[in-house]
Amino acid sequence: QVQLVEYGGGLVQPGGSLRPSCAASGFTVSIYGMTWHRQAPGKERELVAYISSGAGGTKSYADFVKGRFTISRDNAKNTVYLQMNSLKPEDTAVYYCTVRRSDFDYWGQGTQVTVSS
Repeated sequence: QVQLVEYGGGLVQPGGSLRPSCAASGFTVSIYGMTWHRQAPGKERELVAYISSGAGGTKSYADFVKGRFTISRDNAKNTVYLQMNSLKPEDTAVYYCTVRRSDFDYWGQGTQVTVSS
């Protein structure tokens, strides 16, 4: 059974850093592309970052996080991370990790990230 559990969000001041994690079970993260999305109150869900399957993994980012966020994967822990630096108030959102298997998208419950002074 596929399960994704996000954790590691929180409250941080502008300019600060956080590293949410996504622990996966029921499948191996290294053989599937993994994605982080976010959704802010009153806004549509948007893609933040993607890491492809395979050794190393090719990474891609939304323009609004390029140079600030880094997606990575620990195969031994079967976990995907999102290192977020230079956070801005507009980064405030619930962050979700997702995986597509057999044409079905699985989502975790999300972790809240709040950037405020």
